[in-house]
Amino acid sequence: MREYLLSLLNVVCEMSPYLLLGFLIAGILHVFVPRTFYQRYLSRDNRWAVFWAALLGVPLPLCSCGVIPTAIGLRNEKASKGAVASFLIATPQTGIDSILATYSLLGLGFAVIRPVAALVTGVCGGLLVSRLVPEGEETGGPASEYCRVESGNRIWRVLKYAYFEMMQNIGGRLLIGLLVAALIQVAVPDEFFLHFGKQPLLQMLVILLIAVPMYICSTGSIPVAAALMMKGLSPGAALVMLMAGPAVNLASILVVRKSLGRRFTWIYLLTVVGFSLLFGLLVNAIGISVPVRAGGDACCAAETAPPATFKLICAIILTLLLLFALAMKLSARFTRKVTEAGTAVYAVEGMHCSHCEAAVRRAVESVPGVESAEASAPGKTLSVRGTAAEGEIKAAVERAGYTFKGKIS
Repeated sequence: MREYLLSLLNVVCEMSPYLLLGFLIAGILHVFVPRTFYQRYLSRDNRWAVFWAALLGVPLPLCSCGVIPTAIGLRNEKASKGAVASFLIATPQTGIDSILATYSLLGLGFAVIRPVAALVTGVCGGLLVSRLVPEGEETGGPASEYCRVESGNRIWRVLKYAYFEMMQNIGGRLLIGLLVAALIQVAVPDEFFLHFGKQPLLQMLVILLIAVPMYICSTGSIPVAAALMMKGLSPGAALVMLMAGPAVNLASILVVRKSLGRRFTWIYLLTVVGFSLLFGLLVNAIGISVPVRAGGDACCAAETAPPATFKLICAIILTLLLLFALAMKLSARFTRKVTEAGTAVYAVEGMHCSHCEAAVRRAVESVPGVESAEASAPGKTLSVRGTAAEGEIKAAVERAGYTFKGKIS
């Protein structure tokens, strides 16, 4: 247990300064860069729209569940199908927070190759969709009021989004990633992955079978990848996990299939899998490896030297923010609000983060007769005030890519 706690402490201390900075930059992007800026460059059905979609999506801190309603919203705002595919593939693989966190544990090589791989994969997937998917195949509905303007002090909104909403969105998976990384470090034998040392492609295929159906956060997967590499996993196989894991999961596949069509979904999935293997083989050929700091200071349970004071302070701040955000999220799951007169509460499945909540809320508030709407991802509920019929609300929720389960008694 002592070795496990020391390993966990070292990993958290190594990542926390970069995570805190990354969350802050993500909040600045969210508040100060209007969504109309992104949509302006994605509406043309040409190669440049595909390129800009991938380039603009790479720094955005959206996970594979949060990017889906965003992509559907962009499609409703007349973004081209190729640009939507490019955005959908590139965005969840990385973000400004995960790039910094990758540098903190895996070094400069991985921090560079990861966004480059996301950009190339997104552009190629978008070009394939533009060429192979008919314009009318997707089943999404009409445009909704996607770009609702937020109000309030911008500095407060940056801090709230960075250190509360994002913490709620990925905090649980980030925490699990840190715990699993420390457990791998002390529990997995050093020679475990050495059995596959001469078969790196087999390592990659095994990682794909595990990572594709699961939900893996682009940031939370980093300490796991670092710990596995310390146990003999090849750098290429680690990159496969960092690319394919965040980009797709079973839930996202089902939603994309329903909203954007079967052929779109197959191209989306096969592009991610194929380019993950390609870049994994490329990384192994180049010889990128984990730097000494990741292999020794960050992940080694036997490390006895105490962490630097600054890193320890950052680790404490990050831990407190995570615990607070997750406690509030857990409280929202079990706390029932008093329903006001004229307000109906519905069950909605498929919401995982604040981006999902915003997508559902905007879709429902565009329905005639709806005065206000409030969605809760932890509680899987949608509260609607107004005179709109249940059938219209159901249609709006399903157009946004979520599952409507009816009124809660």
